[in-house]
Amino acid sequence: KGLFSVIEKLKGTTEQELRIVLLGLDNAGKTTLLKQLASEDVNTITPTQGFNIKSVTCDGIKLNVWDIGGQRKIRPFWKKYLENTDLLIYVIDSADKKRFEETGLELSELIDEENLKGVPLLIFANKQDLATASPASEIAEGLNLHTYRDREWQIQACSAVSGEGVQDGMNWITNNIVKKK
Repeated sequence: KGLFSVIEKLKGTTEQELRIVLLGLDNAGKTTLLKQLASEDVNTITPTQGFNIKSVTCDGIKLNVWDIGGQRKIRPFWKKYLENTDLLIYVIDSADKKRFEETGLELSELIDEENLKGVPLLIFANKQDLATASPASEIAEGLNLHTYRDREWQIQACSAVSGEGVQDGMNWITNNIVKKK
């Protein structure tokens, strides 16, 4: 389950290491998503002050995931963590429509960062288990994702709490990012 199933798919490939940066506004579900990927308990989450790092090594493949806090006062420091990033995972609270413009602005600023030029982007449209969640297709349109022509990108509807959709995002990583590296 989680990262281990991704790693199982990668068996037999040459030794690889991926640096993944996990960003998004505060309360989007980044840490819950990270715990879900690491098959840890998602019922005890506190807001990230600074960052969390999870590394998983299995059969020569190491995934280093940097989960960086999304509070407004922390966001200016995001760019300090972007060097040598192989993949950007951006998490959006699909039910927090009041912050769609804010999250869109943050994402477009990230996409313009020199250290992220051409870096693949996986967007998790999180909290799809909530009745007020906007569908991923609507979020993709609102973020103008179709204009991102300089990189591979994918938007994946998910619920970090239940895990639904998370594996599909991880499959996209193995099918599109790892194989091309």
